[in-house]
Amino acid sequence: MINSDVGNSDVGNSDVGNSDVSINDVGSDDVGNDVGHVERLIARTLGISEDRVTEGLEYQSIREWDSLGHVSLMVAVEGEYGVEVDDELILTLRSVAAIREFVAGHALAGDGAVTPAPERPGPVTAPLRDTPHRGLEGVVFDDTAITHIDGAEGVLEYRGYSIHDLADHASFEEVAHLLVYGELPDVASLEVFRKQLATARTLPAPVLDLIRALAHAHPMEVLRTCVSALGAFGPRRTPGTDESYVEARAAGIELIARIPMIVAAHHALRSGREPLQPAEDASHAEAFLTVLLGERPSPAAVRFIDKGFIVHADHSSNASAFTARVAIGCRAGMTAALTAAVAAFAGSVHGGAAERVVGLIDDVGSAENAEAHVAALQGRGEPVMGFGHRVYRTEDPRVRHLRDTVVELSEERGDRRGLDILDAVARAMRPYGRHGVAANVDLYAGLAYRLLGLPDDLAVPLFVVGRTPGWVAQALEQQANNVLIRPLLAYTGPHGRTYRNVEER
Repeated sequence: MINSDVGNSDVGNSDVGNSDVSINDVGSDDVGNDVGHVERLIARTLGISEDRVTEGLEYQSIREWDSLGHVSLMVAVEGEYGVEVDDELILTLRSVAAIREFVAGHALAGDGAVTPAPERPGPVTAPLRDTPHRGLEGVVFDDTAITHIDGAEGVLEYRGYSIHDLADHASFEEVAHLLVYGELPDVASLEVFRKQLATARTLPAPVLDLIRALAHAHPMEVLRTCVSALGAFGPRRTPGTDESYVEARAAGIELIARIPMIVAAHHALRSGREPLQPAEDASHAEAFLTVLLGERPSPAAVRFIDKGFIVHADHSSNASAFTARVAIGCRAGMTAALTAAVAAFAGSVHGGAAERVVGLIDDVGSAENAEAHVAALQGRGEPVMGFGHRVYRTEDPRVRHLRDTVVELSEERGDRRGLDILDAVARAMRPYGRHGVAANVDLYAGLAYRLLGLPDDLAVPLFVVGRTPGWVAQALEQQANNVLIRPLLAYTGPHGRTYRNVEER
């Protein structure tokens, strides 16, 4: 019989709406030698049109075929064909092709009953839980149309556009629109999107008060807390209802506008300044820097921030994007999803590494010391911050764009010391590049923030500001074809232990 190993114990409040599909609804008079009967059974049980029942359709590939839908479908197969779907078989019948093959392995009697074949057709696939994949290494958990990465070749594309074309020619607003809506905007759409961002920049007064109260805290602590607080100021929904896709997208666009204002307002307040109100026609980067610096930024600074936001905008299923997907997959809503993403991103082995890279400049001291410093770190088995990546086996394609803007900022300020040190470290690391340890996106970012006169603890929040559109796009893609993300753990603990009263222990 069917049990809960498919994951249906987690589906409780599924909105698929197919739990009330009965076998009688399918219509037993359809049973016979009609080759389309299986497809009709699947379509009616899942509540979808027959043209969607294709050879490639499988469990969790569409919203309707979630855990509850799979259980309903197995019940329908049992009732329609007079078979028992046991624990082993429920893990095998996970696609239209598998169900069709299973049914074909049974002979139809003249009265429409089904006589099971002597042997079950096809091999039984072992459950994934039998082989742990620590860190989900190498596990492809879903399809995406957002970001393509080829780590071996150093390729990064947003919805088919090369990061090099976008960084060299597009504005951040264009890239954010591309990620959220799926296409680059035309002139009219871009203007509408810019106005949406400008209108949403103003923070609710209670959130600004919260930032003021947390002026002493680390910027990432403030950001996580205040993003969560923004959830109390969104549209109110009827209790028990979920956020719709349109509502989630609107909330996401507001967060793209407001997250930079949280970071900038916090820095202004802890610096003893009241946050300025940026000009309504200011670009996203210019508005952010105006509040952050308390003055009109230089064109070079705006170009760097704009380009930095673009190259940081998305990076497929990294830890924080996966966290956002898990949260919105639980139907927690967009604000909750991004709060979770910010929390994950703050970790020292994820976005938090950006802050640690800045210290490399201080540790090396001068360009002449770079080679000896790298050798000393490698001799102790310690990593060189700013090098190596979980995905790329060659130089991170985002590096060159950040370095170009750092060169411009260094020349504008007449200070090349930091740039020369990092370039020297990069030269010392070239032998390791042949083994996949090449420069990553963090290497030059922190130096740029220093050149702008910003403290090192803003390196990670500024990364978050750029990454926000990617998180929004990832969460929206998850919601559009949602499935509860519920991996398994292989239990390795003891069994059969006997409870003893505390006095006997």
